[in-house]
Amino acid sequence: MSRTTRALLLAAGLGTRLRPLTNVWPKCLMPIQGRPLLEHWLCQLKTSGIGEVLVNVHHHADIVMDFLDRDRFRSWVSCDYEPQLLGTAGTLRRYAEKCLEGSVFVAHADNWCQCDLPAFFEFHQRKAAHGNVISMMTFRTEFPSDCGIVTTDNSGIVNSFSEKVMNPPGNLANGAVYILESEALDWLLRHPGCNDISTQFIPAFIGRIAAWENRGIHRDIGRRSSLLKAQDDPPPENCWDEIDDWLSEFERNPIHSAVHDETFLNEG
Repeated sequence: MSRTTRALLLAAGLGTRLRPLTNVWPKCLMPIQGRPLLEHWLCQLKTSGIGEVLVNVHHHADIVMDFLDRDRFRSWVSCDYEPQLLGTAGTLRRYAEKCLEGSVFVAHADNWCQCDLPAFFEFHQRKAAHGNVISMMTFRTEFPSDCGIVTTDNSGIVNSFSEKVMNPPGNLANGAVYILESEALDWLLRHPGCNDISTQFIPAFIGRIAAWENRGIHRDIGRRSSLLKAQDDPPPENCWDEIDDWLSEFERNPIHSAVHDETFLNEG
């Protein structure tokens, strides 16, 4: 079992629930505390010792690739453009062969998350040593019917998973943040019909998934109400103080005011 040193950030989604905001700007770069959401993810990974990150891109790909093509990211972050969306598991399969000798961190990078990431990595090491091949970050949600809801046994192992159902069996939600051992990745390579992490991949490993609850902040910013709440959350650590050309342009971008503008939203 190897230490996690690689990460895949899923950032290609269309962000349909945030339209019309996502008609003009990618969901993964929505402003939070004055910085793009994806930058917060990259800062957490950097400070946790992750040395190689892949970001998949599709919607507004040129904007996201321009964001990543900066000195602060160039040596350790790369992007992979998907002309057609592969599905979350399809993207993971495309990356999996690079990670078969260790474990990989995978996150839906359009969620707003503040957590003790080193504690999550340490939790995974302990649980993987006892045969669990996936660690799943969970959180308590206000909107359980919008989420994948898990239940666990007394040792914190997932024993059921319900994806966006009416009357879900609780409010402990899948945070769409995982650490995967090579055994899980190998299974994915052997099942080319599996294209979605939540509905096809996760159910195959019930009983071998350890649930770690994030007691910090976890918001699905696909809801505008959650995106607005995120603007008032405590500011996270900032890894890059310097204002480069990209960030200077971003600070003048009208997306900041559009997030708060009811008139703009009604136009959608």
